[in-house]
Amino acid sequence: MNSIATFLRFECLTPMTWLQVVGLVLVLLVMLVGVAGSILRGIPGPPLVFGAAVVHRLCFGEAGASGLVLGLLLGLTLLSWSLDYLAALYGARKMGATKLGVIGAALGVVVGLFFGFPGVLAGPFVGAMAFEMLGGREWREAGRAGFGATLGLLAGAVGKLACCLAMMGLFTIHVVARSLTLPS
Repeated sequence: MNSIATFLRFECLTPMTWLQVVGLVLVLLVMLVGVAGSILRGIPGPPLVFGAAVVHRLCFGEAGASGLVLGLLLGLTLLSWSLDYLAALYGARKMGATKLGVIGAALGVVVGLFFGFPGVLAGPFVGAMAFEMLGGREWREAGRAGFGATLGLLAGAVGKLACCLAMMGLFTIHVVARSLTLPS
């Protein structure tokens, strides 16, 4: 336990004050919005989770997450962005999309935001398919590219969700553990 505590930079702190508990609850609520944002387009999920952890550290100093944990959270934020981008690109490419199809899928996501959850699902498909057809491809090939883009975007959202949940869990466990008095 001592080597783990040293690795995560736990110090023997007093139990949380009521202000720290309220601050932690507020930060966790913001992080929950970030977790929702990993699925819902338009809410910057992972950056919101990371930003909440940084603000908590700025407000509560040593009672917040250590520099190492903040670094891990930043790494997970960057990983989630990479997963999101690469999954969409891979899904579209795997099903035969051209650059036009990938651009159409991305624009379809943006337009789909205005139509709620069904728009977010249908937007990439319609966008990729439309741009592929504008590029001269047959409707079957364009449909496959649209399907691939949609699957890729869904896979990216699952990856972002996993990263956000891991970030929130790591932060919570770390902050609560730092607030407890650890045996020497």
